[in-house]
Amino acid sequence: MTTNKPEIRIAILDLYDGIANEGMRGFQDILNRYKVQHQLNLSYQIFDVRRRCEMPGTDFDIYISSGGPGDPLVTEGTEWEKKYFKLINKLEDHNLSNSTDKKHVLFVCHSFQLMCRHYKLGDINMRRSPSFGVLPVNQTAAGANEPIFEGLANPFYAVDSRSWQVVNPNEKRFEELGMQLVAIEKERPHVDLPRAMMAIRYNDYFFATQFHPEADANGMKTLLLKDEKKDEVINEHGEVKYNEMLARLDDPDKITHTQRTLIPNFLDQSVLSLQGMV
Repeated sequence: MTTNKPEIRIAILDLYDGIANEGMRGFQDILNRYKVQHQLNLSYQIFDVRRRCEMPGTDFDIYISSGGPGDPLVTEGTEWEKKYFKLINKLEDHNLSNSTDKKHVLFVCHSFQLMCRHYKLGDINMRRSPSFGVLPVNQTAAGANEPIFEGLANPFYAVDSRSWQVVNPNEKRFEELGMQLVAIEKERPHVDLPRAMMAIRYNDYFFATQFHPEADANGMKTLLLKDEKKDEVINEHGEVKYNEMLARLDDPDKITHTQRTLIPNFLDQSVLSLQGMV
């Protein structure tokens, strides 16, 4: 029984704008599994940020901000985005205060891009072709000391699904703000294009990934086996790459391991902080 334990409240910020996706299910599966595994009094609430302009207050313990569709540049100044960054600014101010209950936030994909724009950390542009699949992610030298990567190989594998990217890190801004680029896109020696930023440690409490650490093999396989998605992937990347994606989904050391490691590590760090153990 967990009723006598202090409640841990998590806000999930849904940025999918009503578009069908696997991400929201992935986050919930991880949280439900983590709750049972650690016997926690853990609850979560989902906020439809873009479609309904719903926004949590600052009374949650942990925040997870999802991926989503579309251009991360064109929504600047929209009502939902103004509310979104108002919340982020409040959480930052709270964490800079003397309060001991720090607010941990995980930003994923579209949220990663919005935060990079917010902090002016690099150039945001559309990729020459969409990135989709189970792809290697390389840790930087700073990433070797990142607690959220503990237990992951270098490179590790994750689901990458994006038409937009953040490239050309602004090293001066990173240094000014005390932020660290902890992962970058796989090396492509035959492609003369910059490697995208893939994970950033913004501060002690804010962490972001351009890839999808919530994605699971079963959900991805179900998606890839649908005729429409299969045709789309083969037309874009070829049948060899499509079959490679399916094979990687069956490898327990690839996205299954990442899904069961990265966000649980984030939750470990957040929950231990709440319990005054870090």
